[in-house]
Amino acid sequence: MSAQITLPSQRFAATTGEINLTELSTSWLILYFYPKDSTPGCTTQAVGFSCLKDQFDALDTTVIGVSRDSVKAHQNFTEKQSLSINLISDKEEILCRHFDVIKEKNMYGKQVMGIERSTFIFHNGTLVKEYRKVKAAGHAEQVLQDLKALQTAE
Repeated sequence: MSAQITLPSQRFAATTGEINLTELSTSWLILYFYPKDSTPGCTTQAVGFSCLKDQFDALDTTVIGVSRDSVKAHQNFTEKQSLSINLISDKEEILCRHFDVIKEKNMYGKQVMGIERSTFIFHNGTLVKEYRKVKAAGHAEQVLQDLKALQTAE
């Protein structure tokens, strides 16, 4: 695990205003990166986390999604899918580069740079688990299970 990954202490534009990841009111944070709003896998993942939001809330955990889409695109996605989680717009790829999730991908035979679906669990600002090359289906449920295990082990 890349223990050197820390949370940057700057503000990012999100669906509910600006967010500073180091100033959240919960002791646990799930930060997940996804390629693009309103695409099948990304919708599956966002809806999965939204459906489990109450359970994450009960575990003192904030769930935030990150992509390079604009805040306006995030707001449309949130409205269309009735999402209950916050989404950060990382158009400048500050968080994407910080977490090293920009990777070369094969899109219809062309090599492009895009976000590799990844998730990070933080406890009091310390990275405790990371997932790379995530498959969207069932991921939110897996993260919830792992979070419960991490909290039990405390």
